[in-house]
Amino acid sequence: MPPVPAPDTGPDAGAIWHYGDPLSEQRSARTAAVMIDRSHRPVLTITGPDRLSWLHTLCTQHVADLPDGATVDNLCLDGQGRVQDHWIQTDLAAVSYLDTEPGRGEALLGYLSSMVFWAEVTLQASDLAVLSLLGPGLTDPAVPAALGIAALPDATAAIALPSGGLIRRMPSAGDGAPEFDVLVPRDQVAGLRERLAAAGVSPAGVWTFEAHRVAAVRPRLGVDTDERTIPHEVGWIGGPGVGAVHLNKGCYRGQETVARVHNLGKPPRMLALLHLDGSVDRPAPGDPVTAGGRPVGRLGTVVDHDELGPIALALLKRALPADTALATGENNEVAAVIDADSLPPPDAPGAGRLAVERLRGR
Repeated sequence: MPPVPAPDTGPDAGAIWHYGDPLSEQRSARTAAVMIDRSHRPVLTITGPDRLSWLHTLCTQHVADLPDGATVDNLCLDGQGRVQDHWIQTDLAAVSYLDTEPGRGEALLGYLSSMVFWAEVTLQASDLAVLSLLGPGLTDPAVPAALGIAALPDATAAIALPSGGLIRRMPSAGDGAPEFDVLVPRDQVAGLRERLAAAGVSPAGVWTFEAHRVAAVRPRLGVDTDERTIPHEVGWIGGPGVGAVHLNKGCYRGQETVARVHNLGKPPRMLALLHLDGSVDRPAPGDPVTAGGRPVGRLGTVVDHDELGPIALALLKRALPADTALATGENNEVAAVIDADSLPPPDAPGAGRLAVERLRGR
């Protein structure tokens, strides 16, 4: 069956959604190995001696002394601490690679370029394509051989590929299966696909990646976030593999909100995994989530998972009990329940709040 394109109305328009059997592709990602073409993600490169120290002043992550080969999540915030951009950043051989959401590359490049001033940096859009590899079968020696390397990288590290580009290990999801991103020149994608297929890595569509991501409760900018989202709400602070905010670094735009919420307050919302009623039409990202007819949140990514059925991410009112009966969809016709394991840990007072209480004699 020819590849089926992703829906035109979604964030992955133009990508391959699946190859005819999306649920089988998901099973292969858990039991064997698959390659997912995510080349619709734009990649920026930054070079120059000041690239890390300059970027350090603009973003939420500590990157001033990022080791060679390191990969981190990173954010730009507005003055009120709301998330404007999210990207994956890899520094390798004196080049910083930033890949971000489809449709955000030009805006991110424009913003960063406007902040250069006197720094010795050069920014540009690259021709690199992003391919994701998932599954336990990636440990087969034939896979690194197909990539032209002796072994796959360890931890959240990256190594250069002999024909250009890089491969980086990403944090594994809850199932512990290996996960890698390969960034290669676009004119090499077809050849790489053939070599990986010969090594036993089968093609899968973006549907598989989205099901994998949602089950792991990993947020996606612009789908699982809105114009009011702050990092605390979606686990971009301190979460394993998705921590994009360093709490012990110098000033950056939006830092006041980050520090205030961390030390004194609580974020107004939380990201959770929902299980949806599969007997009705699927709701859409942005649909309201209600409890007893009252709005308690908004829906994010919605996807069918081969084991979990229809699932979604949602931004919900913080501290909403896990057993709350929910409804979603344009007309609240879709029943939903919260996956209790996806909820953040119980609230604990921050250091600033404890100090205030001590001063008040409590």
